Amino acid sequence: MRIGRVFSPGAIGDVVALHGRHYAEHWGFGAFFEAKVARELAGFVARLEPDDLCLIAADGEGLCGSLILDLHDPASKGRGAHLRWFIVADRARGTGLGGRLMSEAMAHVDACAGGAAWLTTFAGLDAARRLYERRGFALAVEADGAAWGVTVREQEFRRGFAAKKGGPGGAAR
Repeated sequence: MRIGRVFSPGAIGDVVALHGRHYAEHWGFGAFFEAKVARELAGFVARLEPDDLCLIAADGEGLCGSLILDLHDPASKGRGAHLRWFIVADRARGTGLGGRLMSEAMAHVDACAGGAAWLTTFAGLDAARRLYERRGFALAVEADGAAWGVTVREQEFRRGFAAKKGGPGGAAR
């Protein structure tokens, strides 16, 4: 398994497809979610800066994981690097890939964003939550919402800030 730092031809579409298939199969998300991932990832790539971090993992079957650190997301509003599009394919779960991606990303956050980072997710992704919390993230905001096209318990985790529980007013989408 190799981890690259650039989008090779086709990798952007592969990241979108992996998200679309995984969340449809495991969570019932539909085309709304896949289109959201495609739209937002395309916007990120169009404004990609040299200090942003793109981790793309591949094995003999193709793309098996991704994690993006968006250091210039206008939605960050002082929260630091935005951790986005973190996923590990089912075939690579349990291999340590998620931990490797997170460790590399947090080293980058420490070096380039003063240790501050944030991410949005939803309740029920327990393995990912454990990875976040082991690396200093804490739940800051939680509320029911439909940012992913279905109603879920949306969560925002932050690292490098005091976490405050609150309503949807602080949630990022």
